[in-house]
Parts: sequence; C-alpha cells; structure tokens
Amino acid sequence: MIIHQFYDKGLAHASYAVIHTGKMIVIDPARDPQPYYNFATLHEADIVGVIETHPHADFVSSHLEIHQTTGAIIYVSKLTGAEYPHESFDDGDSIELDDIQLKAINTPGHSPDSICILLQNEYGNDVAIFTGDTLFVGDVGRPDLREDVGNITAKKEELARQMYHSTRDKLMKLPEQTTVYPAHGPGSLCGKNISPDLHTTIGRELRENYALQLMDELQFVKALTEDQPFVPKYFGFDVALNKKGAPAFDASVNSVPKVAHDTLLEKNILIIDTRPNEDFRKGHLKGAINLQDGGKFETWLGSIVGPDEQFYLIAGSESELDTMIGKTGKIGYEKNIKAGLLTPENLHEVSTDLDLDDFKANTDNYNVVDVRNWGEVNGGLLFDNATTIPLPELRERIKDIPTDKPIVVHCAAGYRSAAATSIIAASIKNVPVYDLGEEITSIVNN
Repeated sequence: MIIHQFYDKGLAHASYAVIHTGKMIVIDPARDPQPYYNFATLHEADIVGVIETHPHADFVSSHLEIHQTTGAIIYVSKLTGAEYPHESFDDGDSIELDDIQLKAINTPGHSPDSICILLQNEYGNDVAIFTGDTLFVGDVGRPDLREDVGNITAKKEELARQMYHSTRDKLMKLPEQTTVYPAHGPGSLCGKNISPDLHTTIGRELRENYALQLMDELQFVKALTEDQPFVPKYFGFDVALNKKGAPAFDASVNSVPKVAHDTLLEKNILIIDTRPNEDFRKGHLKGAINLQDGGKFETWLGSIVGPDEQFYLIAGSESELDTMIGKTGKIGYEKNIKAGLLTPENLHEVSTDLDLDDFKANTDNYNVVDVRNWGEVNGGLLFDNATTIPLPELRERIKDIPTDKPIVVHCAAGYRSAAATSIIAASIKNVPVYDLGEEITSIVNN
C-alpha cells in the first residue's frame, strides 16, 4: 500500500493518493489533475475513485475532470447535493481495494457535508484518516464559511456545535497511533492555528490541539468562532463551482485570450500587474494593481477581486504569463481574465519614493495606513493613530483614508503593502502615496 501527499504551498492545500494492488484513489484533488495521472503511471496503477471530503471553498477541485478522463467514480456525501455523476459516501459506506478499506465518517462542523475517510489495512486496523478540513495539525476547520453558500447552509454557531460532537464522538475515539492526513497546512484560511507540520496522529492532537482539550460545548463554540481569519471574496464562488464541477483545467486556461502588449485596453476593467514591485514602480498602467507573483498570489487575487469582476493580467514574459494564468485557474478565476498580455511599452505612471529618514523623524507629518489583517492589528499597532484597513477591505474603504497629509502604507513584510499602495494611488491623487515596503521589518526590529 502506498499513501502519497501532494502539497501546493501557494494554497496550503494537501491532496492524497492511496494505491493498493494496482488501483488508486485520489482524495481532495487540486485543479490540475496531471500530477495524479503522472503518479498513477509511475506506479502502474489505474485511478478508480476520487473522494471529495466536502465542496472546498479555497480551491477548485479536478474531481469531475478526473472522472471524465479516467472513468473513476466520484464519492461524496449525499448532503453535498453534487450536480456531477457520483456515488454517495456517508456513514456505513466503504470502498474496497482488494483487502484494504476506505470508510466514510460524517463529520459536520467545518461544513454540514464534511466527511473524513478512515483507512483500514488488511488486518482491519485503523491506520490512517484523511480529515479534509475537519481536523488539522493543531486546529480544526473554521465553521463560518457555509452561512450563505452550498447545498446546506448553517450558522457558524450551529456548525461549531456539530464540530464539537464530530471531534468528541468520532475522531477522538480512534486509536492514538492513527495517522492524520489533513487537507491543509500552515497559511490556509480554513483554520486559525494550523501547525507547520503536514501530518500528525490522533494521539498528538489529543495532547496538543487546543480544540481537542477538555472543555464543554459552550466553551468550544466560543473558542472556535472567535478570531477566525477574514473570508476571501472567492470562497463562496468556489463552493458553488465545486458543487457543480469545474471545466477541464488545461482546456480552460488555454482558452484565456492573449493580446499584444501594445493593445489598447478597455476602460473600467481592472488591471492586475504581476511583475515584481521594483519593475512596477518604474512604470505601470494607470489604475493597475500590483499583485506580484508569490507564494500567496491566488489567495490575494481572490481576496481583492470579486468572482464577478473581469481583469487584464500582465506579466513580464510568456512563461510568467502562462504561470499566472495557471495560478488564476487554481481558484477558478481564469474565466475572469479579459486578456493576458506582456508588459506594455508606454508606462506613464511612476511610483514616488519615500524619504525614509524624513518619515522616521517626522512620522506625524504622514497619514499611515496599516493593511495587515485584523488578527495582526489586534495584536497592536506599529504606528500610533494609523488608519487600519485590511487589504481585502481596501477597495471598498478608500474613502476612510485621510488625505490631508502624504500617505504611507505598511503591512508586515512588504507584499500586501505593494498591492495596497497601488490601489490607493489609483484613487487618491491630491497627495503622494508611499509604500513602506520591506523597510517595515527594520523599523519594527529597531
């Protein structure tokens, strides 16, 4: 038997393959199915099944495409209301791969339709459990993503109560040596306290996971519902798309139109410029948002841009453009791309450099905008009297920024402030807008 984890660091997403006697089951696959095909070929296995632990909010799954390509059966809880061909997979259901079994366990909490998959070996022993977004290393799934979307909706307090019982009545009763394989690692917005480790055991979680410690239901609900991360704009869209089933990845991203770099772009359509900030600052199109290629591009794209908004996508080379279109497709936004293009020639907008010494000496002469997330802001402001607007809220709250002094924007390390500065500078023209960038780290450390 082979258990293999595929990990996408950009989305902090883990998917899995289980191979036994020449048959392979894929669990919670990413948008691009090719790695699973390659792995099956490497091990001379046939993909016979795909299991979805729930309709994911933070990435688009390739379950339908894998079914259409290989004939693999899609297994999902009947509560999902799946609109694609599938077999229900709930309490009491199992998949046999010769002498091993994959058993469904309904574990509502993160979503009403969440399941976990218990793997039993040829001796009937519980050896591993694939927990989706129910149980992470050091955390459990947030309960506030299904209040308005999905086949079944539920308030976060109700889902938190369900999570209490799913963990206590089902997962915590498994043998302590059972290996836990979650669908997410650190940086995922599906939890608030996820450990850097990518797998764990039931025993370790019983000892170390705050959510599995001794507490009553009310204490658990309070602990789970408070201080959760922000919800990106695209999450509800992805739940609906995964419930329906996404179009084939390669065909969809390859259909994104590309235009010449000197094409006259339509007005009133967003421009997402993915070049490095130093290149963007030297020259960019009017109104462009500098959302650089990086570890969390997909999350920030889906947090700043709504699922009903079109945008142009700019990159520095053909290969970079293809990469960024692919990353956009991972959250199902490829259809939002009006066109992709390389760096235009006439870049008349130039970013102004901050006089760092003057800023340090005369901070009160500037309006400081803090675009960190609320969890960071609640830990303390880095500048007194800063205006706090987390990046995902910025486009809707531009009018909250004072314009009586030059504006300086900061985050925690520089990535978010680059995007935020470009958003603010596109709307506010009567005072200069500066990006503190990476300098924030030296200021904080001193």
